[in-house]
Amino acid sequence: MRAVVQRVTGAAITAAGHSAEIGAGLVVLLGVERGDGPADVEYIARKVRETRMFDEGSRGFERSVQDVGGAVLVVSQFTLAADCRKGRRPSFDGAAPPEIAKPLYESVVLDLRTAGLRVETGQFQAMMQVSLVNDGPVTLLFDSRKRV
Repeated sequence: MRAVVQRVTGAAITAAGHSAEIGAGLVVLLGVERGDGPADVEYIARKVRETRMFDEGSRGFERSVQDVGGAVLVVSQFTLAADCRKGRRPSFDGAAPPEIAKPLYESVVLDLRTAGLRVETGQFQAMMQVSLVNDGPVTLLFDSRKRV
């Protein structure tokens, strides 16, 4: 499971008949790969909740999204599983099929909500438009297959 996590001052998402927005917090682009399971969900959700990405004065990254009371916008993003090593067209064979990916995506969202975070989402398997103001900019990549 891969997540591109961006610290934002605000973000919004629209899809057919669906819209959501957040103020300060994180935008999480979440890609579920073949072979992902509950351990990947736990790892990614914990990293989103606990990674210190917010400044505390001049001390640098000292606070997590939980610490600052920030919101999270989670967007399903199967293209994060793309293999671009050969040719000019990405291969998405590494992406989990929707019937596996959707429950895992929803589990990440549930974990974050259960932890007390305000979480908004996009619409799974839909074309979406995401707008955001990246704060910093601060953008991190979490990959559950590269955990220690």
